[in-house]
This record gives sequence, C-alpha cells and structure tokens, in this order.
Amino acid sequence: MGKQPSILIIYTGGTIGMSFNPETGNLAPVNFGEISRQLPELIRFDLDIKTISYDPPVDSSEVEPEMWIRLATTIGDNYNDFDGFVILHGTDTMAYSASALSFLLENLGKPVIFTGSQLPIGMLRTDGKENLITSIEIAAAKINNSPAVPEVCIFFQNKLFRGNRTTKYNAEYFNAFRSDNYPPLAETGINIDFNYHSIIYPYGEKKLAVHKTMDNNVAILKIFPGITGKLLRALFNTDDLKAVVIETYGAGNAPTGNWFMSEIESAIKRGIVVLNVSQCPTGSVDMSRYSTGKKLLDAGVLSGHDITTEAAITKIMFLLSQHADRKVIRTLINRSLRGEIK
Repeated sequence: MGKQPSILIIYTGGTIGMSFNPETGNLAPVNFGEISRQLPELIRFDLDIKTISYDPPVDSSEVEPEMWIRLATTIGDNYNDFDGFVILHGTDTMAYSASALSFLLENLGKPVIFTGSQLPIGMLRTDGKENLITSIEIAAAKINNSPAVPEVCIFFQNKLFRGNRTTKYNAEYFNAFRSDNYPPLAETGINIDFNYHSIIYPYGEKKLAVHKTMDNNVAILKIFPGITGKLLRALFNTDDLKAVVIETYGAGNAPTGNWFMSEIESAIKRGIVVLNVSQCPTGSVDMSRYSTGKKLLDAGVLSGHDITTEAAITKIMFLLSQHADRKVIRTLINRSLRGEIK
C-alpha cells in the first residue's frame, strides 16, 4: 500500500475562520483550532493533513505584500514534505494573493489552492465546509502519479480557477469569483471534472524557486468621464512611483487631449512603466483598434492584453523587484509568465 498523500492547510484568516462577537456585533477572526472543531469530516480523509495557523489571523482587507512573501516562504519551507497546499484566506483580496503567489513560486509543480467562504464555517448554512473539503481533494488528486493541477488556484462554489485569472465579483452570494477570460480548471459535482487542456503542467524536473521580494511603488488609475489633469499630475508625480496600471474603457481607450497625453508621455520618459488594462471584465486590450488607443500605444503605453487588474498589479510588483532594467520589465510584462495572459 502506497504512502498517504500529504496536505498542508495554511490558515491566514478570513470569514471561513471568523465568529460573531456579541459585544461588538461584528465578525472577527478566531484561531484555526475553531475550524478544526467545526469540521470533524477532515479525519475521514485517507490523507496525512497538517495545519499551520498564522497568529494572529489576518483579515483579507489588511493583507499586504509581506503576507504574500510569508506565504511563499511557508510553502517553500514545506514544499518537499507535502503533496499539495490549501490556503484559507479572506475573499476580498484572495485574487490579489493568488496572483502574487503564482509569480513568487517559479517552477511550481504542486497544487496551491486558495479557498475561503462567504459565511463562517460554524454557521449552519456555511459554504466553507464544501469549499475546504473539495479543495483538499483537489490538492491531493493525482493523474498518472503526478499532481492533477500543479498551479496556484482559487476554488469556490464548485469551480476551480487559475488564481491569476480570477476576480472577486460578488459580495453577497456563494459564487464569489469569476474567471471571465479563461475557462475553469475543474468543475465539481458528483465528480471532479478536470479541464486538462487548460492546466499548465511543468516540463522536466525544475526545482521550485521561491522569490521573496515585491516592489509596491505602483498605482492603479481608473479612467472616468470628468477625470482631471490635476489628478493625473498628482498621481504621476508621487514620490518613488515606478509603474501605473491604467484601467481604460473597452478595448483600451482613454482621453487623448493634450492635458492627458502630456502627463502619460512625461511619465514614460521618466521611466515609469504604464500598463493598459480594460475596465471590462471580459475581453482584451487592443490599442490598435481605435485612434484613441493608438495614441496611447504610440506614447509607449504597454498592453495588458486580457490580464486582470489583480494579476497586472502583482505582476508589476514582482517584475520591479526582480529587474532594474525597464526594457527587461517592458518585455516581460507582455510575456505570459504563469498563464496570466494569452
């Protein structure tokens, strides 16, 4: 009889591990031991399951890049001892964290599954139990003795998504996440149906490389009717600013008046990387389609293609921390590093 598959559960915080505080009337994080007591089903798995709980737990709205480094380090330190990893995380910033981990964990060959819940696991109608149990199953799944999904993923309400293709779009219902520009990696019902053609599998035996730096001298600028040159100047003249993700209209369009273009051109000449992503959840940036987008392209604005804002900002943080040469960064931004763009 073969060795039991081993899974490490990393509890960082979030709704799945929260309880109601009658004194404040709010939900607050509790210790992971509470989750263990609420989920005796874990002992029925034919798996070797270990847990690590971050103390104190962190609400996802408080997550910073330091948390991503901590998670990457935890996985790196335990990588050779486990077949898969399940990260319990709050939903609000889960897509950011999953995107960041995909870049920090280079040559990943094992599943890293983020999950959580919209209702605390101790509540009768919680979605947390099914999310956690199925995430563990997926993390342990093997195909031809190899991990079924050796990627950083998000599992929520019957669907497994590539982490850096995912966005939280629903704050009320259990189907909290979507991946509009990439199909699910798996869907669950009676069975777990893997979409093998959409999963990235490693070539050869490459050693995991854990990167432990992120540069957050970045900003996100959402274009809107009525945006002013004063706002642009304030943003682009922020001390130590190195990159800006611009959320534009449609296929990558934005105002083209001198008041707008002069700020963009000046920033790019000073070495600030400017990346164009669409405000539309579905579709891709194509700056050659309309004259407004063409002016941005001619000014040196980079296309984000079909990348999510979460993946765009974390990818830039990662690249800025790895490379000082802006030419290298500009080249790598337009290259798919972890399946984040077409």
